Amino acid sequence: MSDPLALVPKDPERQTAKDFKTDQEVRWCPGCGDYAILAAVQGFLPELGLKRENIVFVSGIGCSSRFPYYMNTYGMHSIHGRAPAIATGLASSRPDLSVWVVTGDGDALSIGGNHLIHALRRNVNLKILLFNNRIYGLTKGQYSPTSEIGKITKSTPLGSLDSPFNPISLAIGAEASFVARTIDSDRKHLQSVLREAATHNGTALVEIYQNCNIFNDDAFAPLKNPETRDDVTIRLEHGEPIVFGANRDKALRRSASGSLEVVPADSPDVLVHDATNPDPSLAFALSRLDSPAFEHTPIGIFRNVERPSYDELMRTQIDEAIAQQGQGDLAALLGSGDTWRID
Repeated sequence: MSDPLALVPKDPERQTAKDFKTDQEVRWCPGCGDYAILAAVQGFLPELGLKRENIVFVSGIGCSSRFPYYMNTYGMHSIHGRAPAIATGLASSRPDLSVWVVTGDGDALSIGGNHLIHALRRNVNLKILLFNNRIYGLTKGQYSPTSEIGKITKSTPLGSLDSPFNPISLAIGAEASFVARTIDSDRKHLQSVLREAATHNGTALVEIYQNCNIFNDDAFAPLKNPETRDDVTIRLEHGEPIVFGANRDKALRRSASGSLEVVPADSPDVLVHDATNPDPSLAFALSRLDSPAFEHTPIGIFRNVERPSYDELMRTQIDEAIAQQGQGDLAALLGSGDTWRID
């Protein structure tokens, strides 16, 4: 499998996080989780050693979509839900670029849902960061596609009736080749997931639990509270038994029905996590553990499988066509057939 960054020009100069900061005032609400994600991304990118002019951030509409303004790279603040489509064209035509999409739960999963699932199934060489705060923050607090049933918001004063999307389940169902989840406040974990995503050949979707302290504060409190987080957070490590809990006394195994169940860590048949398994059934079962109450919440890389990227296959197809038929002539093609010219 080819290295997705092999065609992207390297920068001989050593870079730091400061090199990726712009002169733009960062305009998010004080305390927003987006600040932590921005700092983590700016701190991680120098590790890639790429020229800044060969890195692109494409966003849609929403609080998270201001991201390109604050990255000293190329970028585009595009239209609602269409960032994956725009980024697909860019990644397919410019293999010398590292293309990243920044989106939110509303932007990606509502108006942009169709674009998202098709980018995932095609396996375009994109890195998609999906900021999930379970609310519409930019438009001041309406329920979103990931809000829980019964959510009281400005648009649902009696409680939301919609069943929420699970972004990880959705991505696995769309045959995404790389699917991960992390948390805005855990910088070390966030950057470790970004490293793996950056080197993945194809579409990498990273869901980031991101706190909106104005309109949906403490949405992920069980995962952040020091008194509860170790008991409810399941840290997925490839090749390691799935063991968790503050005392490492709980584990996962398959139940008789085929679903996952929590058992004592010394039980037989404890599952060993295999993110590279081509069969997505275990990854999907893990994604279903993320209940609204966050009783057992996996974070880390759910799936990381190898298959050719869309743009890689497209370039091969074009090269083979040229070898068989010669270089095409666009002007001749446009002027062929039933056409006429008006002077």
